[in-house]
Amino acid sequence: MHFAKINSIRINKVLKAYYKKGQIEAGTDEAGRGCLAGPVVAAAVVLSKNFKHLELRDSKKLTYKKRLELAEIIKSTASFYSIQHVSPEEIDRINILNASIRAMHLSLDDLETKPEFILVDGNRFKPYQSIPFACIIKGDDKYLSIAAASVLAKVERDHFMEKQAQIFPEYGWERNKGYPTKFHREAIREYGITPLHRKSFKLLRKEEQLRLFVRE
Repeated sequence: MHFAKINSIRINKVLKAYYKKGQIEAGTDEAGRGCLAGPVVAAAVVLSKNFKHLELRDSKKLTYKKRLELAEIIKSTASFYSIQHVSPEEIDRINILNASIRAMHLSLDDLETKPEFILVDGNRFKPYQSIPFACIIKGDDKYLSIAAASVLAKVERDHFMEKQAQIFPEYGWERNKGYPTKFHREAIREYGITPLHRKSFKLLRKEEQLRLFVRE
């Protein structure tokens, strides 16, 4: 007996447009929290009321090309958006969690209108200007505004690290974007660290890290 093959088509779920209808909601997310080098970057986005996109979701689930495409759509159609950096020096000074939240606060500061509600990806946040908020675990795959923020933050940070790779080509940042790949760690071992490396992070084994030198 012969059976006809049926091609399976993956249909993406449509993410939620809002947490509570009728209010100005800003979604916020960060990129680069787990990197060894470079800033942590956050975005805040207030989408237009009728915005929908079947392909928008957690930036980590999208291809590089698709992120670039979506970033342009978001920037051209969002009611308001902002993207902000927090430097490696500040990450070392206040720790990565506080730096991530600070980047989100900075992005909210820079919005042209004050949101009435904030949707935050993850489970940690600090109150912002007495505006009510909700922390949503895996929110970048549940709400359009958080997904939009995740895409903008990721694209911005990737571009930043690609530019820095031209200054410090030994670390492969055009490929690893500062994440702790084997290649990146081997380069740290051989060439030392740059001003962009986070000195408070475990860059190498403890005994090796003590011998690291900083490049100019």
